[in-house]
Amino acid sequence: MIDFIAHNLPLVMFTSVMAMLLLGYPVAFTLAAGGLAYFVIGVELSAISPEIRLFWPLLQSHPERIYGIMYNDTLLAIPFFTFMGIILERSRMAEDLLDTIGQLFGPVRGGLAYAVILVGALLGATTGVVAASVMAMGLISLPIMLRYGYNRPFVSGTIAASGTLAQIVPPSLVLIVMADQLGRSVGDMYVGALYPALLIVAVYCAYVFIVSMTKPQWAPALPPEARTLGNGVTSLIVMIAIAVALYYLGLHVLFTGIQSPEWRLVAAMAFAIAVAYVVAIVNGRMQKKIISRLAEQVIIVLIPPLALIFLVLGTIFLGIATPTEGGAMGATGALILAFAKGRLTFASIKSALDSTTKLSAFVMMILIGARVFGLTFYGINGNVWIEELLLALPGGEYGFLIVVTIIVFILGCFLDFFEIAFIMVPLLAPVADKLGIDLVWFGIILGVNLQTSFLTPPFGFSLFFLRSIAPSAPWADKVTGKMMEGVKTSEIYRGVLPYIVIQFAMILVVIAFPGLVMHYKSDQQAVNPDDVKIEIPGFGNQNGSAPAPFGLPPLGNQPGGTGGQAPSMGLPPLDLGGPSQQAPAGGAPAQPQLGLPPLDLGGPAPQAPAGGQSQQPVPPASGTAPSGNPDLSQPPKINP
Repeated sequence: MIDFIAHNLPLVMFTSVMAMLLLGYPVAFTLAAGGLAYFVIGVELSAISPEIRLFWPLLQSHPERIYGIMYNDTLLAIPFFTFMGIILERSRMAEDLLDTIGQLFGPVRGGLAYAVILVGALLGATTGVVAASVMAMGLISLPIMLRYGYNRPFVSGTIAASGTLAQIVPPSLVLIVMADQLGRSVGDMYVGALYPALLIVAVYCAYVFIVSMTKPQWAPALPPEARTLGNGVTSLIVMIAIAVALYYLGLHVLFTGIQSPEWRLVAAMAFAIAVAYVVAIVNGRMQKKIISRLAEQVIIVLIPPLALIFLVLGTIFLGIATPTEGGAMGATGALILAFAKGRLTFASIKSALDSTTKLSAFVMMILIGARVFGLTFYGINGNVWIEELLLALPGGEYGFLIVVTIIVFILGCFLDFFEIAFIMVPLLAPVADKLGIDLVWFGIILGVNLQTSFLTPPFGFSLFFLRSIAPSAPWADKVTGKMMEGVKTSEIYRGVLPYIVIQFAMILVVIAFPGLVMHYKSDQQAVNPDDVKIEIPGFGNQNGSAPAPFGLPPLGNQPGGTGGQAPSMGLPPLDLGGPSQQAPAGGAPAQPQLGLPPLDLGGPAPQAPAGGQSQQPVPPASGTAPSGNPDLSQPPKINP
């Protein structure tokens, strides 16, 4: 019975901790308390069951594990990107973007819906926070869309789904956490998520197009009186063409002196964008009619956030900056943009710092609790239990991915993505790695899955965010003065259902076509193990075919030396007796010397016979034994 309990203790621990989380207890404290409580149980059972490897001194490892979290450079990007997003939110960038892009797409049916989706993608690439995106777009675009007769469920679903793009569009906080937990580069995660994110945006726009064609009354075009910027799309297209021409001019003519191709690309792009921005500023300040008012407003409003996105993501993708450095540049750029618009105040900076500190502390506390939980879970062989369970699934890697997708989706209805990333991903990643699944691909699948869970009734966080700002009671429109009906919760739930179907389809597409993510390896040259050759340097002569290794003198004959000369190794000659000796004519080896006076042991010095014959024995001299050996009973005679 004890063995049965010990073998299934990981299941009991995991189930009980997850149940406490679902009941609403604080995540960090629940994880830490569960880890310590089951640590005590595990220590008591370790004396009975060999499957449990817990003992009291293991608790001393917790301080070192906690310090390891604080030294993690990857997580340093989280406060930078959070601060950047909050500053941009306080500077009302979302309001400017929605108004301008709504005017740009105004003559098109569903134009406001297209604007919400595109602004959601831009906010996702600048703020990276779902709550900020959903609430900003809900406050700004929801009244406008309802004012001009958009369908309520369609409006609610579009705003909620567009806000969740911050989950998958780089630089997402989800991708930073995923990279840290999977042990992969944040830059690789960003590059791998680029195509799936763009595909999701395109499919959202395709859905809006289908609705505008089949249900035109759901998504009407803006009436002419609402198009305050007028027409001027042709002027905007001409400016875009001029900017592209200036880019190629700078890349192939003006900046050819820059050796680095990455920096040359950045210089050419900055040149083209700066010229277009200056033209728009001059057109507005001097009342010139160089370009239309619509083109002027689009350029002035869109270029700063797009430049900020390139400053952050472009430098990361080009390898110029690390994600942490990109986040720091993004935060600095957000401050500059807010200051340039005259919207940077002490109160906004203080609010942004407070929110950033709270989120960073929240993440750190969850990580500490997860470390305490993880030590106990691994000590009771929880990782082995998880591996046995998941490796036994039918279907190999695809069966594993489908089951994990279902599990994470269900948990995403109740838990925040930070909690799932810190609890589930460390348990699932070793199994995925053992099955040969690329961990960046696995992380992107989980990211799209968590994005879907934000939309799922009744616990989708994006739905709660929209519900908190959408008027539930009748309200008076500020522009028309009409009384508008409130937005029902059921309308919000109905509106997100088509987007949930789209998200599920996108998960299957990413699973079925891993090349959407694997392109991050395109710049890495594959190495064929059969072509790898290991050459060990030889120990030959300098005058031979093999060079002397390691810069040492040769082990062998010196040029011009005799064939029997010993290696010198660059040392002085060894003198063990007599004057410096020359090699005999017969090629007999010279005696080594140490630079000492000759050692006379009593008797004439031996002479090498002519012709290289063997030396004859010498009669013993005084002070020597009859055998010719020195007489150790007498002191030796040393000649000065």
